[in-house]
Amino acid sequence: MRIARRLFSPLFFVCFVAGSLLAPDALPAQVYAGKPKLIVIVVIDQFRGDYLNRYHAEFKGRGFRLFTDQGAWFTDCYFDYANTKTAPGHATIGTGAYSDGHGIESNEWWDASRSDKHKVTSVEDERYQLVDVPAEAIPANKPGAPADALKYAIGASPRNLRATTLGDELRLATAGRARVYGVSLKDRAAILPAGQAANGAFWIDDDSGQFTTSTYYMEHLPEWARAFNASGRIAQAEKEANAEGTTQFHDLVGRTPAANSYELDFAKALITGENLGQNGVTDLVTISLSANDILGHQMGPDSDQLKEEILALDGQFDSFFTWLDQSVGLNNVWVALTADHGVAPISSEAAKLGIDSGTVKMDALRAALNEGLNARFSPKAGVDYLMPGLELPYLVLNKHAFEKAKVDEKAAEEAVAALLSEAVESQAPKTGAALPVQHRLPPAPQVAGTYTRLQMANGEVPPSEWGRELAHSYSYHGNWYVMLVLGGYQMQDISSWGGTTHFSPWSYDRHVPLAFYGAPFVPGAYHERVAPVDLAATFASLAGVNQPSAAVGRVLTEALKRAGQ
Repeated sequence: MRIARRLFSPLFFVCFVAGSLLAPDALPAQVYAGKPKLIVIVVIDQFRGDYLNRYHAEFKGRGFRLFTDQGAWFTDCYFDYANTKTAPGHATIGTGAYSDGHGIESNEWWDASRSDKHKVTSVEDERYQLVDVPAEAIPANKPGAPADALKYAIGASPRNLRATTLGDELRLATAGRARVYGVSLKDRAAILPAGQAANGAFWIDDDSGQFTTSTYYMEHLPEWARAFNASGRIAQAEKEANAEGTTQFHDLVGRTPAANSYELDFAKALITGENLGQNGVTDLVTISLSANDILGHQMGPDSDQLKEEILALDGQFDSFFTWLDQSVGLNNVWVALTADHGVAPISSEAAKLGIDSGTVKMDALRAALNEGLNARFSPKAGVDYLMPGLELPYLVLNKHAFEKAKVDEKAAEEAVAALLSEAVESQAPKTGAALPVQHRLPPAPQVAGTYTRLQMANGEVPPSEWGRELAHSYSYHGNWYVMLVLGGYQMQDISSWGGTTHFSPWSYDRHVPLAFYGAPFVPGAYHERVAPVDLAATFASLAGVNQPSAAVGRVLTEALKRAGQ
């Protein structure tokens, strides 16, 4: 009797009735029942968030307007970290975490446990090999190859990814029934957002353009993928890019609109070949489009060429989403659009407008640092205290050289940090005239901050948003380093002909689009400050699965339909 009274208390009755009345509309979509049938995450490499506003009047059909006019569009989405590069960006999108959570801090790094001779990439994995690549892609088959050259092309995997992704959680929740795939021209952009448990990730052989994968996923390409490679689609892309017969597919075709249509056609073949959206549970595919990044580095974000590529992509999206509607049904699909990072303007172009957009010559910086370090620790010895291939924001120290000089990590990193400001600012152009001058002075490189690895590891960063961005950028692979942050709109020298890049905590590198299309979302423009980590959190909540293991994002409830809507 006591139990009965509790069961039928007034409070229970109200909750029961309210729940019963709301249940039909309040029940969330469940991946276990195939609702939605398919989730598609589209990442445009190096696509700054302001592009959607800048070119919106020229968008047509169901391309970008699928998100801006019919979807939930967040206009103010910024990464909350300072190492804005391709690999960490893609890892963040998939995991809903930053480098301090997922372990990917750059595209490549010195890994003390693997090699002191060369950097390893974020997804390089010598335990596996690439599959079904052209014979000329195998090191031992190349002209002049040494006798001990590898007889296979080194593979790739998510071995460095220390957190699960949305796709991993779908796989776990459905006991492996959900199918998860990643596609890109780049291996890291295909692998990292898809995750550890993905059924497959596909990227191209840079020279030939053929899609490949690694034995981490499968022994051979599926029949549909081999058919795609043999279909003549590569030759078609080369023709569209005016690069017929090229042996530099990535560099010459990859920077053109032909590369985007090529990738999207492969994604269609994947969805069809693997019956995605037809498996009784929710499947997921990540599509990372690389062409914008390849062209953007060369021409900059304000060029006519980049605008033409974006408008071409708008039409390609219109075609792809129309196909997706016909094959799966857009009413059965959730789609998200974002990017892995933004980009700075071409330094010389920004300087014309008066922006102090100086560049740092990395060879000169290296020489100045080594001179100062030798003066302190090994006079006249000419020791190289820095690892080759200096690249911002992380300057990696040659710890073996310091250890030989009996210098520990703390002293070594502090010594480099102390030398950096003078070494950078010494590159400022000389005026050659008494002050004041009668003309505008040229840009001068400046240091906004230097942070040692030990400082970052111990949380010794400013108690501010800036400090949080630095903390989110931390990861460790056994080497000593100092993080160098240049002033806004400043960068390292890219090449002899100019160009631009991304790597910084400044807003132009962190601003990316974030938009959703699908049944759960209320269309409209939202101006709340959000972050790419919110993508995985939102989809996980809607799907009724765990958030990825290191996720720090929030559910974007402001854009979600209420019960009965």
